Amino acid sequence: MSGYEYVGGAYNGGYGNSVAAILVLFILLVIIVKAFKGY
Repeated sequence: MSGYEYVGGAYNGGYGNSVAAILVLFILLVIIVKAFKGY
């Protein structure tokens, strides 16, 4: 839940926080893709 709240707060917090949220989502996406390819 904290992850979703962080992203929601980032959208309301301005460009700097939005960039941080995008980086976090990108990293999570990379991890998911690597895990999927791993199986």
